[in-house]
Amino acid sequence: MKKIGVFTSGGDAPGMNACVRAVVRSALYRNLEVIGIRRGYQGMIEGDFWAMDARSVSNIIQRGGTILKSSRSQEFRTPEGRKRAYHRLMEAGVDGLVAIGGDGTFAGAHAFSQEFNIPVIGCPGTIDNDLYGTDYTIGYDTALNTVMDAIDKIRDTADSHSRLFFIEVMGRDAGFIALNTGIAGGAEAVLIPETVTSIDQVIDKLEQGWARQKSSSIIVVAEGDDAGGAFEVAQKVNQKFDHYDTRVVVLGHVQRGGAPSCADRVLASRLGAAAVDSLLDGLSNLMVGVINGKVVQTSFAKACKYNQELNPNLLALVEILSS
Repeated sequence: MKKIGVFTSGGDAPGMNACVRAVVRSALYRNLEVIGIRRGYQGMIEGDFWAMDARSVSNIIQRGGTILKSSRSQEFRTPEGRKRAYHRLMEAGVDGLVAIGGDGTFAGAHAFSQEFNIPVIGCPGTIDNDLYGTDYTIGYDTALNTVMDAIDKIRDTADSHSRLFFIEVMGRDAGFIALNTGIAGGAEAVLIPETVTSIDQVIDKLEQGWARQKSSSIIVVAEGDDAGGAFEVAQKVNQKFDHYDTRVVVLGHVQRGGAPSCADRVLASRLGAAAVDSLLDGLSNLMVGVINGKVVQTSFAKACKYNQELNPNLLALVEILSS
């Protein structure tokens, strides 16, 4: 193996740049050439390549987003699109790939690697933390801190004005962000996609707080909760419980941005270097992750098929601590 390509795909996550940096510097340290592929799979199809050296990744470890840009390519979903991408890579002399992204990125990498026998290693970059095969994904810790900062600020206003706030966080299919920030932020309830939401139970919890003369409350809602987003949940609650002045805050894409935390920078650096090592070891079609502090490898098939499971003890803790 003489030359590898690296790209970011899907939703951006803080720490992607740190991972790109680690891939480039690790590859150069091992006498490999590196090309950056701009705009993910679409850039691969169009041959949007960048010959990278050590200077290419200077002063980016602290930056959010991704210098390689990202996109979601409908064309790559077709056999014709993947064939075009393969020919572009062969013309550039690329022997292997490092893909930084989530399950959609890895599903594409899995199909691509099987069809054309090109080695691909994945680094989990998604704020949702929903990938099987790693305790934490790149960007998750930063997103938690971003949400926590917002909740702390909103609580100041909630307490000052005796308000009930419904705060919607990202998590269309997974409630990791909502659950952990809900506990850390002292929320009265946390609504997530993994459990069935009972509006009556939410109201009961609020009534208990009202009876204790609680002056404000916060409920964290994952965007994929089965009762709807924060606006829908707030409307349903208000129909039966109108003691508080109610407000809704949707944090949205602010959770994706910002400088990555120390934990995300270290994780991204470890995984980027491990991805290069895996390619040099002749491995392919797998994701590198960290479990119990150790770098591990999981096949794309498993990483995409299974979901990271929520800790049920944390769900119970929300109930206990909000009593």
